[in-house]
Formats: sequence, C-alpha cells, structure tokens
Amino acid sequence: MLVPLFEAVHRRLDVGTGTRLLGLGCGSGLALLMAASRGAAVTGVDASSPERMALARERLLPETWGGRARTGARIVDGAPEDAARAPGDPLYNLVTAFEPIGCLAGDSEGLGELLASATPLAERGTPVVLAGWGPPERCATSAVLRVATKLADPLRSARSWRPALRDDLEEVAQRAGLRPDGSGRVACPFGYANVETAVRGLLSTGLFDAAIRATDQAQVDKELTEALHPHRRRDGTVWMPNVFRYLIARTP
Repeated sequence: MLVPLFEAVHRRLDVGTGTRLLGLGCGSGLALLMAASRGAAVTGVDASSPERMALARERLLPETWGGRARTGARIVDGAPEDAARAPGDPLYNLVTAFEPIGCLAGDSEGLGELLASATPLAERGTPVVLAGWGPPERCATSAVLRVATKLADPLRSARSWRPALRDDLEEVAQRAGLRPDGSGRVACPFGYANVETAVRGLLSTGLFDAAIRATDQAQVDKELTEALHPHRRRDGTVWMPNVFRYLIARTP
C-alpha cells in the first residue's frame, strides 16, 4: 500500500545503477525490490519478523523478477552494523527507513539509535529517508489502527494514538545527528477487495501482534471488522485514503 511513497522517493533521489541502498526495517522487502528493479544494489536489515524477512529474501531472488535488477541483493537479520559492506567496497549512498512512525505511541523510540548506528556505513552527505503517517484527519486508516492499542493496553488506549506531526521526523533525524534536507507528502490509499482481505492485510503489518498476544485472534478480527465498516463501499470493497510524509536528511 506504500508503493506511491516508495516510487516518489526513488524518483526524487534518482535511484538507479549507481545507488548502494541500505534499507532499515526492510520488512517484506517490497521497497527494496522496487529499488533493485531500477538497478540499485540493495541490502535490507531487519530483526522483527522472520516471516516477513523470508518473504523479502524470496522476492529478491533473481529468478523471481528476471534480469531487471542487479545481483548481490542481501537481507540481513540483525542490526545495521551487521550489514556493513565488504572491506574495500564503497559505502552506502542511500539509507531508507520506510516503516512509518506516528502510528502507535512510542513507535519512534529506538529509531534515532538505529539511524545513528547506520551512519558510519554511509558516505558523507548520504540521503537518509524517514517516513511518517500524516495527520489523522487525512489518514482514514488511523481510526482502524486505534484498535491495536486499545486491545493491547486498554488503560493507555485513550492517549496511545499519537499522530505524526510535522516535527516528529525532523526531531528523530536530529537526534541521530542527521541534517534535514527536504520533505514531501504522498497519497497512499489502502484498498482491499473485501473486509476479510482488509483484515488479513492489516494483520500482516505486525501492528496488531501485541493486541493478539494480549487478547486473542478472534477478538482482534472482530474489532477490526467493526472498525472497517465505515470504509466499506457498496460493492463490498474497502477504501481508506491516507497521506504519508517523508523526510530526506543527510549524514554528517
């Protein structure tokens, strides 16, 4: 669902055959695949979900996308320093952290440290891309995502939603020692064939994992289905318009 965001960033930064990209929190690897299809040499690092990382590795196998991308794509299970390039190889010249912040309370915690640990792996002046959810009034999915925090921690649910205000991304970048250098907004609607598909898609993001552990799968499915009802159209499809913001910062 974030394809328009990935495309906008890749176009703006002219991602191509000269790009050596490090993707932090690469998840299922879609953004990496899109960069690789433009000729970039990509490395993804994550430590959150073995299932999503397995999907990323499968997506980046040469036989899955033919000859469009460069060889040598890597998915690393661990911290950014585990993704250091081989001695003598040039450093990365693009770093991305596309997992949007501002969705759940505290979801930016640790991101500054993650970015700071990636900085030594990149050339001086390398662009570092961060992403964030837009204001709740421009993100229809925001009300649906509140289900995650309500079920995971009912006592905090009333104050757990923290929209990504304009300063969030800049503050995270500055804490990591990066210099903000431009931003943009991108419309990324979430569309699904039906409610059942929407529930599966939202659960696959990992944002509801804590809620499932705190309650059970059936309860999460039920409340998600109810929250999606206002976004169901007459033909049964689910449509939620959203706006995301991205920040480009530079390494020192």
